[in-house]
Amino acid sequence: MKSDKITKNLRPGTGHHWFYGDACAAAHALELVGERWTLLVMRELMAGPRRFGDLRAGLPGISANVLTQRLEWLEEAGVLTRRELPPPSGAKVYELTAWGYEAEPIFRVVGRWGARSPFHDPAASFSAASLMLSMRTMFDGALADGYAGRIGLRLGRETLLAEVRDGRIAVAAAPPEPADAVLAGEPRAVAAAIYGGQDLESLERAGALEIAGDRDAVRRFAGFFPLPDKAPLPGR
Repeated sequence: MKSDKITKNLRPGTGHHWFYGDACAAAHALELVGERWTLLVMRELMAGPRRFGDLRAGLPGISANVLTQRLEWLEEAGVLTRRELPPPSGAKVYELTAWGYEAEPIFRVVGRWGARSPFHDPAASFSAASLMLSMRTMFDGALADGYAGRIGLRLGRETLLAEVRDGRIAVAAAPPEPADAVLAGEPRAVAAAIYGGQDLESLERAGALEIAGDRDAVRRFAGFFPLPDKAPLPGR
C-alpha cells in the first residue's frame, strides 16, 4: 500500500521509531513533531529560511547535535527542505515546505493556551520568530478599530514589519521601513512593551528600546495585544 511505502521511506537513517501505532491523525502528527525541540525548530522557520547558526541563535538551549537530528528528521518527513542561496552568498538554508507552513495554526492555538498557564514566564528567552507568531496570535482587531499604520521592528540582526488595517494585522520578516514608527531592541524588550504593559519611556531610559517616528502610533499599537486570563489552579 502507498501508506506503507511512505512509512518505510521515512525510517532509514533517522533513528525514528513509531511509538503509538494509532491511526488517529493527531497521533501521527505527534509522531512527526512531538519530540523535544522539533516544534520549536519549525517555529523559527515560520519567519522564513534560516541558516543553521540562525536557528541555534533563536534556540539558545539546543545543542548542535540535537538540532542536526531534528533538521534531518523534518527533512525526511517532508516538513522542511534545504537549499543553497545564490551567489555571492552561497549559504545553505533550511526552509519549511508549503505543508510545513500549514502548521502555523498549531502555534497560535498552543500559544494562546500556553499563555493561560499560571507558570508561564513571559520574561524568558524570546526570538524574533516567537514575537512574530505571538503578535499574530494575540492581536485583538476590536481594539484596533479605526487604526491604520505600519510599525517596523529592529530585533538585533532580524527585522519585522507589522501592518494594521481594517482590524487585521500582517506581521512578516521584512525591512522595517517605510513605516510610521520603528522600534529597536531585543524581542524581549518589545514583548515587555506590548504584553507586559511596561512604559515605553521607562524602557527607553533603561536603554532596552529605541523609538523613531510617530510615538502616538506606537503607544496605540502596543495596546492591541491583550493576553488571555490565567487559568486558576485547582483548590486556590
